[in-house]
Amino acid sequence: MMRRTPAAKVASEGVTHVQLAVQDGLQWLFREQPTEDYGIDAHVEVVDGEEVRGRLLALQIKSGESFFGEATRGGWWFRPDAEHVQYWLNHSLPVVVVLYEPRDRVCYWQTVSRETLQRTRGDGWRLLIPRGQVLDETAAPALREAADGDPYVLRIRDLQLARPWMERITAGQRLVIDIEEWVNKTSGRGEIVLGVDNEDGAPPTPLAHWPVALGRSGYADVVPGLFAWAHVDLHADTYDDADWSEYGDGGEDALPGLRPYADDGEVALWRLELTLNELGRSFLVVDRFGATGRRQLVS
Repeated sequence: MMRRTPAAKVASEGVTHVQLAVQDGLQWLFREQPTEDYGIDAHVEVVDGEEVRGRLLALQIKSGESFFGEATRGGWWFRPDAEHVQYWLNHSLPVVVVLYEPRDRVCYWQTVSRETLQRTRGDGWRLLIPRGQVLDETAAPALREAADGDPYVLRIRDLQLARPWMERITAGQRLVIDIEEWVNKTSGRGEIVLGVDNEDGAPPTPLAHWPVALGRSGYADVVPGLFAWAHVDLHADTYDDADWSEYGDGGEDALPGLRPYADDGEVALWRLELTLNELGRSFLVVDRFGATGRRQLVS
């Protein structure tokens, strides 16, 4: 007579509870994967309302009290082997490790990335599974973001998308960003327009524009992070004129730092200039080497 081992029972129970958490808590799609898929037990597809957009996560599910034996501040250490780590990092989908605790029937999760993985002595690895990361509806925002891709890959992709703008700067063009900040909206809503300053007094020639919703975060703090490859400074001509109108010949008393040049209580207007920083110049060197095999310095 064949017997079902306790370990097999707990493993099956874990998959079932993860499926319920995904389908009932997140209201996303869950697809268990065949055992031939090394290191991956299920795929999860993100659903926004009724819209399925093809964003997927790969889940590695581990079940049982033994996976909670190494408690640490804020959670538990999970120690994958080196082969699994390399497999997960090279996987075509973002990978999430889920630990199922059978006593309380709770699932905890952590994304697998270069940021969350930690090397230990020798060739070992460890991954912190936070106690606060329960697989339920509260996990939706973070997992939705994870489904968009590996943060490392996304950052490199952002630089690649910004490359035409960087090249315009190296070609001698002045790039500016115009911002309309709706100051009475607690959502921090506004619009950013990236354009070329033609230095003829006319409005900049627009290159791209997008809405933003920064919440209660200040534009002066957040906007530079949207252009990590550039120094972000006040557009001198615009602010010289605005400060003259505001302060007269005492323009040196103007407020320091990034700030709007006009604010009527409803809409604040900003015009900031972008110049390449070290990251931008270095990226162009690496990108050109990748494209041509030749090294070329960027001034």
